[in-house]
Amino acid sequence: MKFIVSQIGAREHYAVARALHQAGRLDALYTDFWAGRAWRSFARVPGFSKLRSLAARSHAGLASAPVYSWNLAMLAWEYRLRQHTRTGDRYQGFIEVGQKFAGAVRDQLRRRRDWPAGTIFFSYDTGALETLEFLKTRGVPCVVDQMDPSRVEVDLVCAEAKRWPGWEPAAAPVPEAYFRRREQEWALADRVVVNSEFSRRALMQQGVPAEKLVVIPLCYEMHAEAEAVARPPRDPAAPLRILFLGQVILRKGIQYLLAAAKLLESEPVHFDVVGAVGISADAVKSAPPNVTFHGRATRDQVRDWYQRADVFVLPTLSDGFALTQLEAMAYGLPVIATPNCGAVVTPGEDGLIVPPGDAAALAGALHRYLTEPKLLAQHQAGGRGKIRQFSLARLGASLAALPAGLVE
Repeated sequence: MKFIVSQIGAREHYAVARALHQAGRLDALYTDFWAGRAWRSFARVPGFSKLRSLAARSHAGLASAPVYSWNLAMLAWEYRLRQHTRTGDRYQGFIEVGQKFAGAVRDQLRRRRDWPAGTIFFSYDTGALETLEFLKTRGVPCVVDQMDPSRVEVDLVCAEAKRWPGWEPAAAPVPEAYFRRREQEWALADRVVVNSEFSRRALMQQGVPAEKLVVIPLCYEMHAEAEAVARPPRDPAAPLRILFLGQVILRKGIQYLLAAAKLLESEPVHFDVVGAVGISADAVKSAPPNVTFHGRATRDQVRDWYQRADVFVLPTLSDGFALTQLEAMAYGLPVIATPNCGAVVTPGEDGLIVPPGDAAALAGALHRYLTEPKLLAQHQAGGRGKIRQFSLARLGASLAALPAGLVE
């Protein structure tokens, strides 16, 4: 059984394609941009530093795999997307890029003469519709990976913006055409993959049949520096260091983190907020003195923040999965998360779960770690074993199970 994988960008460093290739199941990868050896050398030339990010659009794990891309066309698509973003209609830009990419993949596949029997097409939302329409006429089984909860997430964020006026710039409305495109993809797909139970329920609310949905968590590959970290015992005289790492926006629950910080203002705790700040200056100023905003961080700086912290918090209102949970566990941190993301935390073993939008519950969970040092140490140790459940090999096994019921 072989898979054709089609994806815009380097999502998860091409994890799905790599997992399938490692298992001998990848027929081909179609992507918008692929940096071959010549491109990587070109991007290192002084004066072309702006192209360096594109030089990372490849992976050694796919060096022997058949990969097809549209590098020059992608640059034009990206230019148009930036134009749309500047005029406030970036979702229309996403639609256009998705149409152009899916059309290019369709045209390439139409010219193929060597279709292996039982081939399955695996693609990602918004960049698949035109390809799916063609492949369904050929009877090819199709899978769409929906990366976020779509309309449910947008509605949640809009509700939060009304609840916390002035905290975020007014977001451009998401056009119905964007949602309709995704809904058409779900309708054509034989299976819709989501990365969490939260996303599965969200898509069921949007009309996707339960029998069509499959939950496949993301994979996490431990970095060598995380594996080498030996976390020393915490100094009981030092404040409990709490790390929030990610986009500082309403969707991620920053408003409830700051509210929890206020509830713990008299306790020996300190909150480090690391990531691009997407809330207003007034919202930042409303934070109590036990909160410090640090802004964006490089990869090396992120490693340092994990090493300094005692606890990782993810008070998210909506996430397709949130890999930061696994990254934090790799560095020996217990995780406090909500159910509105990937199911990583096992309460009582490697972290705690709190309801979304509940600052008091979040403060209570943090207070437990402050007053129960043995619990903190137990949960710090528990996460290291957990991350092995999210390996590339496990992802490959989950993908290999997809053909059940699709191919006779």
